[in-house]
Amino acid sequence: MSKFPSLALAFCLFAGAAPAADLGVGRPPAPDEIAAWNIDVRPDGKGLPEGHGTAKQGEAIFQERCATCHGEFGEGAARWPELAGGAGTLTSDRPLKTVGSYWPYASTVFDYIRRAMPFGQAQTLSNDELYAVVAYVLNLNDVVTDENLVLDRDSLPKIHLPNEAGFYDDDRETRERAFWTDQACMTDCKPEVHITGRASVVDVTPDTKTAPKVE
Repeated sequence: MSKFPSLALAFCLFAGAAPAADLGVGRPPAPDEIAAWNIDVRPDGKGLPEGHGTAKQGEAIFQERCATCHGEFGEGAARWPELAGGAGTLTSDRPLKTVGSYWPYASTVFDYIRRAMPFGQAQTLSNDELYAVVAYVLNLNDVVTDENLVLDRDSLPKIHLPNEAGFYDDDRETRERAFWTDQACMTDCKPEVHITGRASVVDVTPDTKTAPKVE
């Protein structure tokens, strides 16, 4: 609660009553400024730009712009993320979440690389380079097996990643409603407490061999 209730109330009332008219601050964004931010890509392909590329073309771009961090074959360098591998590990104690083992859609790969990569030089790849790099990453994961397959705004949405079915809308409101209660238990809620997971399993806590020495 605010230490200055009258001031907080006045601010809320003012904010709630503020008109949608010109407030004298800033200016309307220009169409090209909106377009620069409006680059999201949906699973159905909406938002994909013009352009095209193949895995064969993407290999050289990946080696030059991406391999320093992600390794020549997507295996990850140093502690940078691995992009390939991990098939069948999601139910293991140490799941490896890569594009091929975990990511939901090919459009997700395009969208993320487009807005965030290369690291420190985001949005410097052309559309053709983006399609080519995405094709190469998918090729590393055996999703695209033909290195000459052309990816563009029509073909990319037709590609399905192995774990697509692992993502679904949040259904807790229906599936877990029976467990909801407005009476929170604070003491003696269970006759016995069992440990079901440990931080080390999810790489939060390093083991004794790799942990840094503390003087």
